[in-house]
Amino acid sequence: MIVKEDLLAQLRRYFDLNLYEVKLWAALLSRGVSTAGELSDIADVPRSRSYDVLESLEKKGFVIMKTGKPIKYIAIPPTEVVDRVKKNMNLQAQNKINRLDSIKNSELLGELESLHKTGVSLVDPAELTGAVKGRHNLYNHMDMLIKGAKTSVNIMTTEKGFMRKAEGLKGSMAKAKKRGVEIKIAAPLNKENKKHVDGLKGIATVKHNKEIDSRFMTVDGQHTVMMTMDDGQVHPSYDMAIWVKADYMAAGMNGMFNQTWKGLK
Repeated sequence: MIVKEDLLAQLRRYFDLNLYEVKLWAALLSRGVSTAGELSDIADVPRSRSYDVLESLEKKGFVIMKTGKPIKYIAIPPTEVVDRVKKNMNLQAQNKINRLDSIKNSELLGELESLHKTGVSLVDPAELTGAVKGRHNLYNHMDMLIKGAKTSVNIMTTEKGFMRKAEGLKGSMAKAKKRGVEIKIAAPLNKENKKHVDGLKGIATVKHNKEIDSRFMTVDGQHTVMMTMDDGQVHPSYDMAIWVKADYMAAGMNGMFNQTWKGLK
């Protein structure tokens, strides 16, 4: 049996399996029922590894071991495997979430916070500057800054960027608003993103901006996050921003933002 490399690569990616696992699984699917030795020969997997790998596939719900001599393995229908993998992934994800939730009020988190505060207190503010790569990481960083905001959050963004922020940052912005934080967003508005404007009513003041094509955020007049690329031209994985914690720079960006804000409606 010859299985194309791109198929094996897809199986590894979608089902989170290693190379030996996908080879043996594909071989078993092609046979329906087979022994470890037969599958080893078909899949070109060392016999010394086949039993361990098939045992792993059994635990993950891909195959069933048929008792008897010699031991044989039965392939489970792929549609059933997909359902099982989804269920297992959801269970694993929930277990990880529960573990993380359990440390929120624990001594462990207290010790970690103490280490961080001690470390930050020793750092020159000018050193708190970094590059954030990837849109997912970028939005996580913005979310963190908004969660810690005390007085103000100013955001200038694009049409698509506004919709992403309205969806991804709404929760943290709503909590910030309840703490008394003033939130302003300047972005190109149209029929497509009107529902997002409505969704932020009572949370943020949103104005239509077509004067300046820029992407940045300032928080409390201390933090500045500047996106360095056109989000319409860059893949999300390659999006990048510069984060700077410096009053001087934040004041300058706020000055530009407020000057523009005055002329917006």
